[in-house]
Amino acid sequence: MTARRKTAGRALTTLAPLALTVLAAGPAAAHGSMTDPVSRISACYAEGPESPDSAACKAMVAAGGVQALYDWNGVRDGAAGGQSRTRIPDGKLCSANSEEYKGLDLARDDWPASPMAAGAHTFRYKATAPHKGTFELYLTKDGYDPSKPLKWSDLEAKPFAKVTDPTLTGGDYVFEGKVPARSGRHLIYSIWQRSDSPEAFYTCSDVVFGKDGGSTGTAAATAPTEHQLAAGADRSSMDHTQMHHGNTSKDAHSAPDAHAGEDTHASTNGVRPDGSSGKAVTTQLAETGGDGSTAPLAIGGAAVLALGASLLFAVARRKAARNGG
Repeated sequence: MTARRKTAGRALTTLAPLALTVLAAGPAAAHGSMTDPVSRISACYAEGPESPDSAACKAMVAAGGVQALYDWNGVRDGAAGGQSRTRIPDGKLCSANSEEYKGLDLARDDWPASPMAAGAHTFRYKATAPHKGTFELYLTKDGYDPSKPLKWSDLEAKPFAKVTDPTLTGGDYVFEGKVPARSGRHLIYSIWQRSDSPEAFYTCSDVVFGKDGGSTGTAAATAPTEHQLAAGADRSSMDHTQMHHGNTSKDAHSAPDAHAGEDTHASTNGVRPDGSSGKAVTTQLAETGGDGSTAPLAIGGAAVLALGASLLFAVARRKAARNGG
């Protein structure tokens, strides 16, 4: 083997782990949350992360900090694999057993709530990074007591609504479900289990059928506006950049994703979302799964390797020339 080939071989051996490190360096991407009926974390974020209005949202911040609200779309278990009931303990359902979101598990009867009625309902789930997968919605049983920690046994054994790969419209997954009859305050629990990864996402949405059963101080739940989402994007520890999603979450994904999640908005870091109407924000969302949308990551990796290889081959050629190889 000539000196040139030996040098080039050593260069490629050095390059491979470096390229993999670069590909894995991106932050975990954000994914989404229920907005109709609005989830606890989305409602509290809409009130303003730095100084929420309702007593329940203030208590959530006191328990877990402000960052959880800026990370409103990341309540997840990266290794769920369809085993949510065994992986998430009673009392930790709303946080998905995550320390960051522990404030969501506070047992209170004054969480911001959405009005709900039995019968057909159109559900909406804001998807900041869409994925192939199945949504399951569970309703609490008659006799549910919101002043006690939520347990799996508080939910009906079977989902009242289940849909696989629902339509993505305007950045929202939109699907229909028939809500069972209830009265007073209840909770809708959603599990979004990906089909292209073990990862799953969770939401708790507080709802009221008819009157609130005598509870006082309950705020009406509202979803964040696009203006609010734009205003808080920079404060999120999730991926709101133009980087592709790597395998870097606290629970490693078994399959890499490719999110062309390029936010076209300009954020206003540190500004409390005020709910005012601003310029419409358009977020480009890439769906992952059994289609060709994983190409950006592959292309990105190839680009890194190609660039590094060309540089190192150039160095190797110069060295070989000096050595007379």
